[in-house]
Amino acid sequence: MKTKIFSTIIASSLLFGACTDLDEKLYDKVPMDDYGQTSSEIQTIVGGAYATLRGFSDSDQGGTNCYPTCEYVFFLDECVSDEACIPTRGTDWYDGGRYQQAQSHTWDANNVMILGTWKYSFQGIANVNSIIYQVNKSGLTDHDKEVVNAELRGIRAYYYLLLLDQFGDVPIVTDFEQVGLPEKSSRKEVFQFVESELKQIMDNLPTGIIYARFTQNVANSLLARLYLNAEVYVGTPRWQDCLDACDKISGYVLETDYFESFKTANEKSREIIFSIPYDHKEGTVGNYLHSMTFHYNQKYAFSPTGTYQWCGNGISAQPGLYSSFDENDIRRKSLLIGEQINLATGSVVMMDNGNPLIYTEEIENYTNALQNEGARLYKYEVLADEQWERDHDWVVIRYAEILMMKAEANFRLGFQANAIPYVNEIRSRAGLPAVDTVNEEVLDNEWKHEFVFEGLRRTTNIRFGTFFEPWWEKGATPAYRSVYPIPQTVLDLNPALKQNPNY
Repeated sequence: MKTKIFSTIIASSLLFGACTDLDEKLYDKVPMDDYGQTSSEIQTIVGGAYATLRGFSDSDQGGTNCYPTCEYVFFLDECVSDEACIPTRGTDWYDGGRYQQAQSHTWDANNVMILGTWKYSFQGIANVNSIIYQVNKSGLTDHDKEVVNAELRGIRAYYYLLLLDQFGDVPIVTDFEQVGLPEKSSRKEVFQFVESELKQIMDNLPTGIIYARFTQNVANSLLARLYLNAEVYVGTPRWQDCLDACDKISGYVLETDYFESFKTANEKSREIIFSIPYDHKEGTVGNYLHSMTFHYNQKYAFSPTGTYQWCGNGISAQPGLYSSFDENDIRRKSLLIGEQINLATGSVVMMDNGNPLIYTEEIENYTNALQNEGARLYKYEVLADEQWERDHDWVVIRYAEILMMKAEANFRLGFQANAIPYVNEIRSRAGLPAVDTVNEEVLDNEWKHEFVFEGLRRTTNIRFGTFFEPWWEKGATPAYRSVYPIPQTVLDLNPALKQNPNY
């Protein structure tokens, strides 16, 4: 299945030059009279929309790494939460203070990570719009166009759900031929757009389980996410709608092994509802989170010959995260801590400064941390012969999230007894005893531990209100920072846009 997915992506890359090359001149490269007239040709073009989910890198603003898997998009989900951080280690990882701003919640409109997050979604949207344009100009029947466009509109709705969550008020652009500078739509209007798009395409989406494809199960999962956070987004709770969407999702199970969904061959997981496929042999890029977290000399603990890829010693867990897990919770193994043993010598790996490589939970000085401080992200499988670009697929939605949404929605509706079995199903898989009561603290902890380093934590912090409370290296956060500012670069290019309040 993965080979089929990537053959589609590669074919579309040849058609478009690059999945983020959105200039209209791309149609000069592939005249529509010559290609895109048949169903099979259209399917290869649609692969380009899926390819955009991997993100991209460019040289803008000193390097904009728009990857949802390992850099700025991921960092802005995790490093503003109570879960992860990027300490400054000597001269490493200062980068103009962008990571310190994230930690202290003092970011401004010039933070390049915010620009990368904005560009990730809007370049993806522009690419999808261009493909919809080409589909609509093709020789397919009107019915076939609707079927093809359903998946494309679903991917676009996914991008808009991210923007709704991250920025609130954003422009809604669906016409590839639109001229003029777009103005912002309100957060409520963006919410309604995402909801209506997912509902309108539902009947034309594939049913059942199709790995890495936008199916009815994926659409209902995104609707459930939308409704779970509706009170934050538009001020009106939609808990029952969340439950109704969850009830329409079928065919998935919790894997017995928690880490099955994070193995290199995780396309075999029966728990993953939607993912972004990667395979370095097919030329995919943007999936190197392990290289962002491990110490420079970690290679000796993973490979007897020290041939494991170079690592950058950056992102790590915040102090307190590791110890918040019960010692019997198998999910605690998502963090790497303690002595790192050299596989060739059997002794502790030594750092270049002569000290042993022993990862500690504590970080004494965030702005001048030691090289070994901070537990490391260790959720996805590590193989000794891995390349810089990893081959595991990036998990976007898995069935455990559906169970947790059912638990929380039932609790918010006052049906605590209904919530308890869902929480206990999650806890049982983690090796923990059942609970006989559910409250906000129980739910918040299960969200934190079950989905550690999966990019959900910022949204969960905001929904539970903890985002605004002081924590490690952060004071109280004002309410307006529940959304990011529009990047200054974007405002400079489009005077029709107005900055979000208080920025």
